[in-house]
Amino acid sequence: MNHDTAKGPAPLDYEPCGYAGSNLVFRGPRQCLATDYVAFLGGSETYGRFIRRPFPALVEDGLGMACVNFGWPNAGPDVMLGDPGLERHVARARAVVLQVPGALNLSNRFYRVHPRRNDRFLRAMRPMQSLFPDVDFTEYAFTRHLLKSLQGMAPDRFDLVRDELRTAWVERMIDLVHRIGPPVILLWFAARLPERGAQRPDVTYDPAFVTRAMLEGVAPHAARFVEVTTSAAAQKMGTRGMIFTPEEAEAARCLPGPAAHEEAALGLLPVLREVLDMGEGTDAQHVVAR
Repeated sequence: MNHDTAKGPAPLDYEPCGYAGSNLVFRGPRQCLATDYVAFLGGSETYGRFIRRPFPALVEDGLGMACVNFGWPNAGPDVMLGDPGLERHVARARAVVLQVPGALNLSNRFYRVHPRRNDRFLRAMRPMQSLFPDVDFTEYAFTRHLLKSLQGMAPDRFDLVRDELRTAWVERMIDLVHRIGPPVILLWFAARLPERGAQRPDVTYDPAFVTRAMLEGVAPHAARFVEVTTSAAAQKMGTRGMIFTPEEAEAARCLPGPAAHEEAALGLLPVLREVLDMGEGTDAQHVVAR
């Protein structure tokens, strides 16, 4: 199910807004960028699909500083690297929280994704066509659907695609962290530990394909790495407290609920206070929130 619509149905209003120079529409309320703020980059979890107050808003409550939600549904590193206006606004932040995205929604030597809707599959490149000559790629519109199909029909060949995605992800994420400028807090926010699921050759364990080794390749380039694995209690709550239509129920079940967002905010707050107090001279440090 596609769940990348910028504005949700009543009663949950995402207050969609734009910022000068950016082609993207973000979740509101619109913030003033003339004063100090923390920027939040990420995907559907940062955006807060079906959540009345996602973790960037909760962090703002506890921090006492504006927190600008630049989350974008299904975002990969490509959309974060490809919008000059967004890059300028992020560069002016006091600190940046970067939620770890999956490794399936990015362009690579096998396929191309839409530059803004990164979950949209655009076309297969020649190496992909050679690897899967029996596949009609025009049947696929979304990366997850494509990769699930390839996994099912040819697991051995699929491994080559997965390995390429992992390599491209590490390179793209390091580039993104270096281009941001302000101190970056890299945030793992998921229902699984990095060690679990990602070694399996399927795409259902978000952030898809991301392993501990991949994180260890990126984290030293950030000021901090905060690891928030949602608790069993938060996961047990399911979609309780989330706001969605019956048609969106499947999408809602795949995303964290309000209790998980509270855990993410609690994990980030002490780290952000420290980074904002110390400025850009911080040393990389791994913080695990349970």
